[in-house]
Amino acid sequence: MRTSMPSISAIIITYNEQSDLPEALESLRGVADEIVVVDSGSTDRTGEIAQEFGARVVSRPFSNFGDQKNFAAGQATHDWVLSLDADERLSGELREAIAAWKQNEPDCAAYQINRKPNYLGGWIRHSGWYPEYCVRLYRSDSARFVGALHENVQVNGRVGRLRGDFLHYTVRSLREHYAKMEAFTTRAAEDLYARRRRHWRGGMWLAAPWTLVQRFFFQLGFLDGYRGVLIAWTSARYVWLKYRKLGVLVGGGKLEARPWPQARDV
Repeated sequence: MRTSMPSISAIIITYNEQSDLPEALESLRGVADEIVVVDSGSTDRTGEIAQEFGARVVSRPFSNFGDQKNFAAGQATHDWVLSLDADERLSGELREAIAAWKQNEPDCAAYQINRKPNYLGGWIRHSGWYPEYCVRLYRSDSARFVGALHENVQVNGRVGRLRGDFLHYTVRSLREHYAKMEAFTTRAAEDLYARRRRHWRGGMWLAAPWTLVQRFFFQLGFLDGYRGVLIAWTSARYVWLKYRKLGVLVGGGKLEARPWPQARDV
């Protein structure tokens, strides 16, 4: 006989997130039984805000996204971990789905949740950005994050799905988008070089144009209006920059050091 409902530890990694964090934490009320915030040296009110919401704040220098989230999960005291980024919120439907899930015995080791992106103030429904199912709720002994840059959860066991969305408030301006892109492409190029990838010309002149065509036409980016145009263009530029920077490294050059971006996706 079941004796108790599953308890959830929500984890968030942060760096100078005072603008986004309050809404993320508010969306966890009544859902998370514990909130763990792992902060990598914020100079704003991030830590204070987290504590005001009852979160436990742990400081740790940032290494990469996967390592930081695994560390955060290691601080959790409950069997189930819910991973949330500071620029994400739980939709009302998702909150209801998790509440209903708690009433039953979990039959999976992890659960995927759809992420709905808000780009430049508008919701994206195509462009290869939506739907996007990500494992975000998992048993702490059955899964872990892998990947330094674009991390994902590796699960040992059955994976289910929950209804509802994570609302992802991604970049709010093109200036912000391009700044993130510069930092991410530098790290991506360094990662390719470390893995002995040397064929950069094909990436620049074949993969980048194909990315634009794929995003705009095959993934229906044109249905997202001018935002779809921008997503297709910036996605192609991301690929082009990544391989151009790889070419610099292959040629014996060095890349300009850029801070690891702490906010989310390019």
